[in-house]
Amino acid sequence: MQIPVIRNILEANARVSDDLKRLFAEKGILALNLMSSPGAGKTTLLERTLTDLASEFSMAVIEGDLQTDNDAQRVAATGAQAVQINTEGGCHLTSAQVLAACKELNLDGLDILFIENVGNLVCPAEFDVGEDHKITLLSVTEGDDKPEKYPLMFNISSALLLNKTDLLPYVDFSLERASNFARGLNADIKVFPVSCRAREGLDAWYDWLRAARAAKKG
Repeated sequence: MQIPVIRNILEANARVSDDLKRLFAEKGILALNLMSSPGAGKTTLLERTLTDLASEFSMAVIEGDLQTDNDAQRVAATGAQAVQINTEGGCHLTSAQVLAACKELNLDGLDILFIENVGNLVCPAEFDVGEDHKITLLSVTEGDDKPEKYPLMFNISSALLLNKTDLLPYVDFSLERASNFARGLNADIKVFPVSCRAREGLDAWYDWLRAARAAKKG
């Protein structure tokens, strides 16, 4: 009886996700679902992005985590709106949780909403939260075979950021191998090698954001 239960959960999530898509379309908001394993650098990427593009876009963040509001505090320190969702053990965000968090934000005039999902390479990929694009981060400390081991997340993402490239001299990681695995799953995925700490490669990521925002505006 497990399969009907799982199907019902996914169908219920999809219904609320459709409501979110309509809301974001009505408000003209580009919604991005950031996914990765724990410690890959999602929050640091957001800190850099929110700071560097503050003069161009009005941005907000929904933070998902098991416990604490540490990441939301870091994001709020940039001046962006931030709302924390604590899943209390849940391994991903649901569309219902995101919808509730949106009610705590001022969506009027918002250009980009980042949804930082719970650190996990499996479950977040299965639950749509109304986003326009899924974005995956992979740290070079994790191994270049992760796209092969966890194919769904990379298959459905619009962009892949290979983060912490400043550590490449110290780890056994091939940017080419990781990129080839990802592109073998998804020929359209855009791959951006970046170092948030060293502020390297971020301009290409920012250009992608600008193009995605322009496409949303039509």
